[in-house]
Amino acid sequence: MRGDPVRANILNMKILPNCDPALLARLEVPEGHRALGMITTDIDDVSYAALDEATKKADVQVAYARSMYAGSSNASTRFAGEFIGILSGPDPSDIRSGLDAMTDYILNDSCFYSANDDDSVVYFNQTISRTGSYLSKMAGVPEGTAMSYLIAPPLEAVYAMDFALKAAEVELRVFYGPPTETNFAGGLLTGEQAACRAACIAFAEAVEYAAAHPDRFT
Repeated sequence: MRGDPVRANILNMKILPNCDPALLARLEVPEGHRALGMITTDIDDVSYAALDEATKKADVQVAYARSMYAGSSNASTRFAGEFIGILSGPDPSDIRSGLDAMTDYILNDSCFYSANDDDSVVYFNQTISRTGSYLSKMAGVPEGTAMSYLIAPPLEAVYAMDFALKAAEVELRVFYGPPTETNFAGGLLTGEQAACRAACIAFAEAVEYAAAHPDRFT
């Protein structure tokens, strides 16, 4: 049904407590980081936001993060899903804390929503009150910046992005033009927290309208 949450599933998690230096070098992890934590899920954007959350809750950084081509419905193997993320940290306990923060965020906080009654169109409109190191670097803003993380199917995302930008005093810092690896689109907007929340609401309303009226020009 329209408005129903669509939550991500964690597929696999593993910790390398003392990773080989050659692999650490390839991942370009910071000096002193010897442990890695890996996670796969079936929804990517929720997981990118969860990586950022981990950087706020633990002494970790994001070493690697990518979406799988065409999305989880076309996953190549049982646990590949739609996303892989790798955290690096000085110690395995730091990695565990980071993965615990991701788990809590994925299961209890962030999610996609259904834009129509048969759940065939979904969108992501997360207000992030303060960014961690990962999304801050992505957007080129200081840590602690408020952000709107907006994602939807290609046409709906571009259509709704215009409404989000006009709804409040926000700035488009990153534009994910269609198609992304998972055939969606969207962007990262920054501004005051209230403005980011207003942009998220406007984005959701526009996506739901576009999904309900595919035969109308406006």
